[in-house]
Amino acid sequence: MALTLTDIAALFAKHGAAQYSGEPVTQLAHALQTAQLAEEAGADDELITAALLHDLGHLLNDQGESPSLRGIDDMHQYFALPFLRGLFGERLLDAIRWHVDAKRYLCATRPGYWSQLSEDSKRSLALQGGSFSPEDAAAFIARKHADDAVALRLWDDLAKAPVKTTPPLSHYLAIAERCLLHRAEPGTPH
Repeated sequence: MALTLTDIAALFAKHGAAQYSGEPVTQLAHALQTAQLAEEAGADDELITAALLHDLGHLLNDQGESPSLRGIDDMHQYFALPFLRGLFGERLLDAIRWHVDAKRYLCATRPGYWSQLSEDSKRSLALQGGSFSPEDAAAFIARKHADDAVALRLWDDLAKAPVKTTPPLSHYLAIAERCLLHRAEPGTPH
């Protein structure tokens, strides 16, 4: 069953104050910072929305604090997709689906990228299969929308500032509304 924007707002209201696994920010702060970085970079509405929702799987499938410390890969990049399919298009969903593969790609192709990852990102990388081989990296970047996932991943990595002022969730949900596959009539709930 697809979520609505009202459902997404409720998920952030209920779980957004939870600590973002092993990082100095909450789930909501991380989502807002990632979306803000996308917006500041001039990304379009779909990519800004993907940035906001890229870790929604953590909110839908709560595995507790820092599951990577317990050897758990929560597969969050896939968990939210069934709930977002029918709401948003494939490009937006691909950016979410592949943001973990983008980390694996960047580790394989950018010298120094791995050393800049947080400790939790390094632990989760090992659980997610580690750096891509050169062949896997080439196959990944050849995918349609892979470049969007790479951009999202880079914003994701930077969106961990303990104190940062961002626009409110309502600002980004208004952007998300413009991306809906089936927009409601004005005045009706989403």
